[in-house]
Amino acid sequence: MNWQFSNDAPIYAQLIGQIRAGIVSGAFSPGERLPSVRDLAMEAGVNPNTVQRALSELERDGLVFSGRYVTEDQTAIMEARHALAADRVRSFLTDMERLGFEKEDLLSLLRQESEKE
Repeated sequence: MNWQFSNDAPIYAQLIGQIRAGIVSGAFSPGERLPSVRDLAMEAGVNPNTVQRALSELERDGLVFSGRYVTEDQTAIMEARHALAADRVRSFLTDMERLGFEKEDLLSLLRQESEKE
């Protein structure tokens, strides 16, 4: 994975988000064994305790089990996928509102951009 971190959120929360995105996008397959905590920490350039905390949260959320394997529960993966998409849509709408766009303007812009592809 290409790990990227910013200063606007705790690293463990960013790890959770990036691993969750990897699971819902298929970068980590259902049932796949994740790299060890130490290997993930080295790859991401963070403390192993931070990785362990992120994996514990993902386990609590049902996306990882036994701390090391991606869930095979397609419902859990789809729910996480929809939640992630909803978060991004809310963020997008907030950004566009700050730019002065009305929802109707956004729908028109989305249609125009979709037609270009």
